[in-house]
Amino acid sequence: MQPGRLILEVKNLQTNFRVGNEDISIIRGVSFSARQGETLAIVGESGCGKSVTVHSVMRLLPKNGRLTGGEAIFHDIDNNYDLHNLEPFGKEMRAIRGRKIGMIFQDPMASLNPVYRVGDQVAENLLQHFKMSKKEARERIVEMFASLGIPDPARRIDDYPHQFSGGMKQRVMIAIAMICNPDLLIADEPTTALDVTIQAQIIELMEGLKDEQGKAVILITHNMGLVAETADEVAVMYMGRIVERAPVERIFHNPCHPYTKALLRSVPVLGHGKAERLETIRGSTPSPSECTKGCEFANRCDFMMDKCRVLDVPVYEIEENHHVRCMLFEDSKELQQ
Repeated sequence: MQPGRLILEVKNLQTNFRVGNEDISIIRGVSFSARQGETLAIVGESGCGKSVTVHSVMRLLPKNGRLTGGEAIFHDIDNNYDLHNLEPFGKEMRAIRGRKIGMIFQDPMASLNPVYRVGDQVAENLLQHFKMSKKEARERIVEMFASLGIPDPARRIDDYPHQFSGGMKQRVMIAIAMICNPDLLIADEPTTALDVTIQAQIIELMEGLKDEQGKAVILITHNMGLVAETADEVAVMYMGRIVERAPVERIFHNPCHPYTKALLRSVPVLGHGKAERLETIRGSTPSPSECTKGCEFANRCDFMMDKCRVLDVPVYEIEENHHVRCMLFEDSKELQQ
């Protein structure tokens, strides 16, 4: 299948957080792209920088966070925008956020306002971006709820969040993200804390958005099973860097970075016939303030060499569309980032 239109192109993204009197580098030169009709999964342990990466792109950093470098180019049909040159809450950025790029936030329990009806919360995004009456907005929301499998949508639109189950709250969050028909959907841990049946339903909904409506999807997750089911390309993050990026088949069948291999060994595999103890990644994640030169994974890596601690590690292309940031591949083609 031919790749779809380029929607988002992130180049050398860098983000710092101010902690006390110290400026700490959190995102260190991250690059990736998202295309129409494809899902990019950004994976890694908790705290590796997945959510901060997309919050940087969306200009939704906390007060102590700031962009220090890189570009995030959103390719609209008629124009291209470097999101980092726009005011975070200015007119242009607000026209893109919610309208052109939708985001499903990690925790629907925290993201939905308990004192407003769910229909009003979905309508807020719709009325902000389109000139339509409240009646027209209501009709569109009822249609969206029905398409997302929310039963009796004409009645449920007037319910409050506490009247919805966890899975139904997540569907409301998807409705908020998708009601304006954006080109790109960012889903931050969309199945966390949901049971496996609801997870499967949410996955099916997202696959429909990608395959039937041609949306570009960026999936943030630590769930490698979810990645195997939904992703076209995978970017593996560790300590604010992408350490391996490749099509999903190569990540699962030919992982190259020691961290990617360790992640996959910690995932349970069904059908082996006997219970096996899951492997864990030895050591612990270092503090971002401790990361200066060298490979951040060196102290946890079984293949660590002395040079891994002191040299800046380049990104190598070991085959087409398969990139690895690891000194084990220094004989491969070095990429200019």
